[in-house]
Amino acid sequence: MIEVDKLRIQGKLLARAGDYAAAANVYQKILELCADDWEAFLHYLGCLLEDDSSWSTENINAPFHPPKFVECKLTHFTDEVFDSCVSNASAFVQKLQAEESNNSLRNPYLAYLEIERRKCLFGKNNHDDLIEALLQYYSRFGHLACFTSDVEAFLQVLSPEKKMEFLDKLMENSNSLSAVPTKALGQSITLLKTQELIGNMFTLSVGELEGSALQMAELYCKNLPLSKDLDPQESMHGEELLSIVCNVLVQLFWRTRNLGYFVEAVMVLEFGLTIRRYVWQYKILLLHLYSHFCALSLAYERYKSLDVKNILMETVSHHILPQMLVSPLWADLSDLLKDYLKFMDDHFRESADLTFLAYRHRNYSKVIEFVQFKERLQHSNQYLVARVEAPILQLKQSADNIEEEESILGSLKCGIDFVELSNEIGSKSLTFNEDFQSRPWWTPTTEKNYLLGPFEGISYYPKENLEREANVRGTIGRKSLLPRMIYLSIQSASVLHKDNSEINGSLADPKTSTELRTLLERYAKLLGFSLNDAIDVVVGVSRGLKPFQAFGSDVIDWLNFAVFLNAWNLNSHELEQHGGECMHGGWHLVNFLLENYILGKVRSMEPLIHSPQGDFPILVQIATEPLAWHGLVIQSCVRSCLPSGKKKKKSGYVDQSISSLSHAIRDAIQSLCGTLEEVGKWLQDQINSPEDKKMDSLVSSLQRKGQGEGPGQVLHLLETLMSSPNETVLGNRISEALRSWSPVDVARKIVTGQCTVLSEFCRICESKIKSLRALKQQLAQV
Repeated sequence: MIEVDKLRIQGKLLARAGDYAAAANVYQKILELCADDWEAFLHYLGCLLEDDSSWSTENINAPFHPPKFVECKLTHFTDEVFDSCVSNASAFVQKLQAEESNNSLRNPYLAYLEIERRKCLFGKNNHDDLIEALLQYYSRFGHLACFTSDVEAFLQVLSPEKKMEFLDKLMENSNSLSAVPTKALGQSITLLKTQELIGNMFTLSVGELEGSALQMAELYCKNLPLSKDLDPQESMHGEELLSIVCNVLVQLFWRTRNLGYFVEAVMVLEFGLTIRRYVWQYKILLLHLYSHFCALSLAYERYKSLDVKNILMETVSHHILPQMLVSPLWADLSDLLKDYLKFMDDHFRESADLTFLAYRHRNYSKVIEFVQFKERLQHSNQYLVARVEAPILQLKQSADNIEEEESILGSLKCGIDFVELSNEIGSKSLTFNEDFQSRPWWTPTTEKNYLLGPFEGISYYPKENLEREANVRGTIGRKSLLPRMIYLSIQSASVLHKDNSEINGSLADPKTSTELRTLLERYAKLLGFSLNDAIDVVVGVSRGLKPFQAFGSDVIDWLNFAVFLNAWNLNSHELEQHGGECMHGGWHLVNFLLENYILGKVRSMEPLIHSPQGDFPILVQIATEPLAWHGLVIQSCVRSCLPSGKKKKKSGYVDQSISSLSHAIRDAIQSLCGTLEEVGKWLQDQINSPEDKKMDSLVSSLQRKGQGEGPGQVLHLLETLMSSPNETVLGNRISEALRSWSPVDVARKIVTGQCTVLSEFCRICESKIKSLRALKQQLAQV
């Protein structure tokens, strides 16, 4: 392998030097030694066509999980030269196929598909040759689970009509399935997965989708005996079928908004895990379904059961981290962030030793790989998010106690380092190392969830979002400013009036006001506005001149902005220039925004058991971020209003100022208390609702309206199998698993999972109410 390693480096250097002919010969030698080296073949073909696209995946901004093909440039060759190069490549590939005694190697056959793809892109055939090559690939490897991922890249060059033509021909081939049961099952699954890949499922009617889901479930049950003698850790034959059934049921929920389909999808996957508890695909799908159902404690349990370690913490944690960041499960989130940051910090310490070890063993390609890998991790967008979110979580947890908050801010250097990070983020290269290929179709990226919107009859769900990097930069930029802005807001609120040189030992430092204004300008810029325009937006919304929709999808950031604007206004009186009423107009502005937005959401939200997702995560975010920061400003003001014990004669103007501010603070406390109490009542109503009633609601959603329609058909089939398992046919392990599974237990688990999340949020709200009432009592002393 050292010889192959040397050849790889030699070929790369020759290609970079522009000696493509010599480089092609080197990569040809590599393929003769390792016929299954797909990367080497892409480099070989790239050198023949003098196309350097295959090296584009080596920069740090390339996908961490590169596709099986590369975007290629249209060659500058004439038709004759192109034909000659392609002919040479085809002859070499045929030679590899002929010499390969191991029929399980796929790359020599994928290579032929890649050649046909290049010909299509160059306009040298009408796609029929590619379709024929795909059919031949199916006849050889169609029984393998990897078939659809293998051919996905090649299908993308076909028009929708040609894709359907390919699918029709595949379906014709289904009449001549293999005589070997396991291969026949694999081929059947491939047909279904190809339908799903091409998007044919989204053109079917509701009735056809129900029939398809039932047919797949029957196929799964029928083939269970094939796996009776397998070890529990071995993949079962046909276990992918339940994943496809789940996808269909979720699509039915998206189309009809019938909650029964959603619950049935959960039931099907839990059934599959009862049969074999090691199927990571089921766990990931369940993780996202539970997240959508606001049963995030169950989602986190499923994530932990994946046993994510080492580099998987970087590539897999995207399934759970975004949901946890906006959840009330602070203890679990803290563990998640600590484990992730510990892995990253440990890797950075150890990478030098790994690189040196690879060099000593003369494995030079590994040396390059380790260096590039470390660079990718250092620029990871997820790493930056975790570095910022970890201290923000600490600030959330201590927001009800200003002394604890100030201690945490002190340990964070009052947020100065994070401001520097915000300064750097605009020019910093970001890498996206997440394995998005493992995500469900309805949430192809962390920012997108199709289930939150109306049904769209689209056939392809993009795996990458081109706007994602800009969005991530903006989010990290704004989040990085929070610790410093919280600190400055506390300082600003400690000074009652800018003309007051000393009250209770607090000095009116003009630098605080100036820096807070600068950060507000930057925060507004990250929202796409100038400071004055941003102030006009929040003032307009607070006066009812503009709807809350003016905040767009950044409502949390806008409410944060309003809170910090009020703190700054205590000394700047900037709002007077925007039609505000003296320095206390900011209090009214924040009170109105928080109270009306939160109560509007609470009063329009259905119980979680009836309505997955909804606005619950936004409600949690508002209560634990802008409302919490506003609470800190109030605490700081109350502290500055309280007698200091110094016998100092205050002027009548100062007494009047304190009295006026105290009145504004009382109104703010009353507003927040009333708002949180209504949120708490909404939460308690759901927590205290009888468990049996909620379980009945879930189970009744699965009751069929009539014979052969509506949700519950797949579940009925599974229950029939469960009721009388044939131990002779299925084996002891599968039979025992079938007898242990209970749909009622799954329903109870969902109810308990939702209750856990609701209870944690309720505890947070109660803590804030208690803190605000204590402040109200303190203020009575003024």
